[in-house]
Amino acid sequence: MRTAAIQRTTAETDITLSLNLDGRGESSIQSGVGFLDHMLTLFARHGRFDLTLVCKGDTEVDDHHSTEDIGIALGQAFTQALGNKKGIVRYGSMLLPMDEALILAAVDLSGRACLGYDLTLPRAKVGSFDTELVEEFFLGFVRNCPCSLHLRQIAGSNTHHIIEGAFKAFGRAMKAAVKNDADFADEIPSTKGVL
Repeated sequence: MRTAAIQRTTAETDITLSLNLDGRGESSIQSGVGFLDHMLTLFARHGRFDLTLVCKGDTEVDDHHSTEDIGIALGQAFTQALGNKKGIVRYGSMLLPMDEALILAAVDLSGRACLGYDLTLPRAKVGSFDTELVEEFFLGFVRNCPCSLHLRQIAGSNTHHIIEGAFKAFGRAMKAAVKNDADFADEIPSTKGVL
């Protein structure tokens, strides 16, 4: 089983997270940030990842610490669940339409942290959620599951649709990248022999 369990506690957040890469897309998300709950539920469903998350954060300050630290914990969980990455596809991508929005997500589980973030969000908030935190979430993820992750907005004018498209596309791209590849069953998919 490719699973992980993360407990991350700081002065700002207390996070418990479990992940199953070979799940059914079932999730229980209690981040304390309503919009992020919605996005992570979509991510899990479209990636077919079983994800359980409880975060107690200092949301009386704002949602920044919780959102960033959840990205960190999720990245740590993928790193733990993937182990040495033997036998995985490594690459994944998805071009995903969400009504008027069209989002490309592409990932290489390379072991090198790089975020190519090109989303133009027309509104500073969706409900009470600060939309600038979307980038902070993905930065936290790639720094803790070292990968090249590119998120590019090809079209879109509705902020909710753009962000939702990005999380769905991220889930689909990660699903493809972590999939077991029979051609590389006993190999690391790299000429270097390590990822």
